[in-house]
Amino acid sequence: MKLFMATLSTETNTFSPIPTGHAAFRERGYFRRDASLHPASHGSVALIAWRELATRDGHELVDSVCAVAEPAGTTLRHVYEELRDTILDDLKAAMPVDVVLMKMHGAMVAYGYDDCEGDTLARIRAIVGPDAVVGIELDLHCHLTELMRTSADVIITYKEYPHIDVADRARELYDICLRAKRGEVKPVMAYHDCRMVTMWRTPVEPMKGFVARMQALEGHDGILSVSFGHGFPWGDVADVGAKMVVVADGDMAAAQALADRLGREIWELREATSTRHDTIDEGIDAALAGAGAGPVVLADVADNAGGGAPSDNTEILRRLVQRGVRNAAIGCFWDPVAVQFCFEAGVGASFDLRIGGKCGVASDLPVDLRITVRGLSEHHDQGGLAGGRSPFGPSAWVEADGIHIILTTRRGQVFHQDAFTGLGCTLADKAIVVVKSTQHFYAGFAPLARAVRYVAAKGAIAPDYAAIAFTKRTIPFWPRVADPFATNQP
Repeated sequence: MKLFMATLSTETNTFSPIPTGHAAFRERGYFRRDASLHPASHGSVALIAWRELATRDGHELVDSVCAVAEPAGTTLRHVYEELRDTILDDLKAAMPVDVVLMKMHGAMVAYGYDDCEGDTLARIRAIVGPDAVVGIELDLHCHLTELMRTSADVIITYKEYPHIDVADRARELYDICLRAKRGEVKPVMAYHDCRMVTMWRTPVEPMKGFVARMQALEGHDGILSVSFGHGFPWGDVADVGAKMVVVADGDMAAAQALADRLGREIWELREATSTRHDTIDEGIDAALAGAGAGPVVLADVADNAGGGAPSDNTEILRRLVQRGVRNAAIGCFWDPVAVQFCFEAGVGASFDLRIGGKCGVASDLPVDLRITVRGLSEHHDQGGLAGGRSPFGPSAWVEADGIHIILTTRRGQVFHQDAFTGLGCTLADKAIVVVKSTQHFYAGFAPLARAVRYVAAKGAIAPDYAAIAFTKRTIPFWPRVADPFATNQP
């Protein structure tokens, strides 16, 4: 068989002030026809898995574009069209193909395109025709649209948040698509709109058990795959919100029945799966009041670059300073100007530095501190999501009266401890560690933490889901209304 594969991925926060352009895709590593031959990055994990499987099975493989951008604001129209059309040109040149395997995010929005994934899939289908099998792997924070469902044969999302199962889901997609092309199965897909806009954390119960039940259903009674698309709350599109998607072998009624059943189960779990968010002072109080080995890790969920936030909000830093907290670490602040000043000064230098608060209203005001430069790196990075390394570029570790701050040139959320320790900032001896991340930090920091708490400051992705200013979703959703399934709802 002849297989074609590509990656085009970003998560669009339509409320973010940061436009997504060419530089955003080039910065994360752009590849043409060879991404699967390089060390793993977030964008290439699926491609590498597909190459390994295709090589094992003796299939011909065409590797097209791999383009991934850090989550930010709406993608510039010409940038999306150029990347999409490059993939489509490669596909036309590769024809005929038997299977197309795509890795996209599922929440990419460009000017003029609220559904980049659906648009791309529809154009792929127009090229390959009805007989080729088209499969796509999505982030679970996706907007599952009808155009995506009717254009693809198989849609599979990650099951885990943090996303530790990217390669596993890629292998699952490959297996179903190849079986479909051989005529062993006939995939059909059904959705269930859960009418919920919120976030779910899969490492803890009851979501941990729900994920296990989804997986246990696969491979039985004609069910090929079960995915729960959590949705991405900060995308102002018509299909924002959570949906179940079930892939069955030729039995649409069975697929729909299971999707509906699991959707009702998620609805019943809505209160039990909701995350409590501390105020800033509640988080600090809890960290300072406790006792035991290791720091309390506070997640600055509203300033997560992985959700499109600038990652330069200063609210928590300012409060740590105001309260005279010592022995704390916080990062990572996207502040290229501050980093440049630290490099000019050098390790050991002390001077007044203005930190953060640069990108807009969601960044809050800058904080002015007398700092000492403790560490510098021209090529700082951290363990990446689902393998590989995630670069921060030139970065600095500074200290201000016992508060240790990580400053970076490239915007990115915190995944692993080496975001701090890679510059020399130790964590096990700290009382408080503040990470600018919503959940992807969890696997890396939970083993260190005495406790993990989630703090809601006033950043770009504050977790007040009922208050998000949607203009395009017309179907009621929880938590904006108590029961969005009630017949008297508009």
